[in-house]
Amino acid sequence: MLIRPEIASLAAYAQGRAPARDGFKLSSNENPFEPLPAVLDAVAAASSLNRYPDGAARALRERLAGRFGVGTAQVLLGAGSVALLSQFIEAAAGPGDEVLYAWRSFEAYPGLVTVSGASGVTVPLLPDARHDLHAMAAAVTDRTRVIVVCTPNNPTGPIVTAQEFERFMAAVPSDRLVLLDEAYVEFVTDPAHVDGRSVVARYPNLVVLRTFSKAYGLAGLRIGYAVGPERLVSAARATAIPLSVTDIAQAAALASLDHEDELLERVGELVERRARLRDGLIEQGWEVPDAQGNFVWLPTGAHTASGVDAFFDAGLAVRGFPPDGIRIGVGEEESVDRVLKVARELVVRLQKSPPNDRLG
Repeated sequence: MLIRPEIASLAAYAQGRAPARDGFKLSSNENPFEPLPAVLDAVAAASSLNRYPDGAARALRERLAGRFGVGTAQVLLGAGSVALLSQFIEAAAGPGDEVLYAWRSFEAYPGLVTVSGASGVTVPLLPDARHDLHAMAAAVTDRTRVIVVCTPNNPTGPIVTAQEFERFMAAVPSDRLVLLDEAYVEFVTDPAHVDGRSVVARYPNLVVLRTFSKAYGLAGLRIGYAVGPERLVSAARATAIPLSVTDIAQAAALASLDHEDELLERVGELVERRARLRDGLIEQGWEVPDAQGNFVWLPTGAHTASGVDAFFDAGLAVRGFPPDGIRIGVGEEESVDRVLKVARELVVRLQKSPPNDRLG
């Protein structure tokens, strides 16, 4: 059978591995809290599994449209924000086109671009692991069709500020699609960050992507949403796999919005836990970028694989991105001390390495 050569050589997305039964899975940036009882009740009430889901999803789209101050036609649901990324990229880019994004950033970007037939163009992060938006704007060519901006950046953690984003959008041609990937926005505490809700109506080429997987704890139900100009949303809708967002996911999302205050209290706990984890790592000598998602980044460089193994041996599944670093999700309270213990042992070992083989 004939298969596109670029697909034949494309590695499938690899899910973060799970630890031993008494360990902690910190490899997938999941929310460690179980869904609220009201959310579970809504899921049980929506479980007509013999029927196709409501493809229009009007109730949830109306709810989200109201939050963003846009029309319902400007909201699109998808099976997680990654599915929506795929839809918009396929709607705007194809063979001969370019999709531009920072690197290192979300690991799914390269694969999504390859599947679309377009070519990926990457711009290195700044030394502090932030987007270099000036360089990204300069990298736009006549072939550029889509630009992805991830804030907070996964896996490194820093945000894009509102001022940076405004300058960036002024420098980018208005006929190039900009996708603002805000999968972790609910965890942001820096008041300078760009907020998709406040800017989406200002630009005819901007789409904001968010998800219920992280802060709302619905990763297993696969539901995210996009907000943007109706023409762009309609184009992405045409590329979607029909009926991919289930009624159960829609019901859980609506119930989560009904009980958002309780959920955001949990987010506050995770943010406080994140701060303690980052502070502890910095005290040990790690150079940890500003963490604004529900994870922290260790720049382990050439020692990434061995570092991942050290954590795994201690019952901690973390995500390694050789040859750059390790992302550690903020998980259960009991995991914090264990992470810091392994990290302390690891940084001591690395500090004893030859000068040319150390971190940083």
